[in-house]
Order: sequence, then C-alpha cells, then structure tokens
Amino acid sequence: MYVRIGWVEVVLILVIILIIFGPGKLPGLSSSVGQALRNFKNAISGKNEGEKRDRPADHSDKDA
Repeated sequence: MYVRIGWVEVVLILVIILIIFGPGKLPGLSSSVGQALRNFKNAISGKNEGEKRDRPADHSDKDA
C-alpha cells in the first residue's frame, strides 16, 4: 500500500509544525534538520570512499 503525499498534506504538516514549535524555534529546528541531512549524506559518501580506499590497487603484470 503506497502513501501519496500531495502539496495540501505537506502544507498542513508544516502548519502543524509551526503551531507546535512556534515561530521562534523554527530557525534552530530547520538548522538542526539541515545539519543532520548533511551529516547523513557525508556518512554515505564517506562510506563509499572508504571502501574504495581500502581496496588494494591491482598493479600486477599479467603479461605471461
């Protein structure tokens, strides 16, 4: 069962968040969410880069 969220639902969720946290805390909350997403993306890309670095390069001569 797939859940489709349209623009109306997104706006409604944002209004509810505004009511719960208030306009004073929204900049800090959005900053925290942005930092968490950035850290997540860096962790994902760092994991892939780490796997590439850990593999030894194959420089053997196979011309026999």
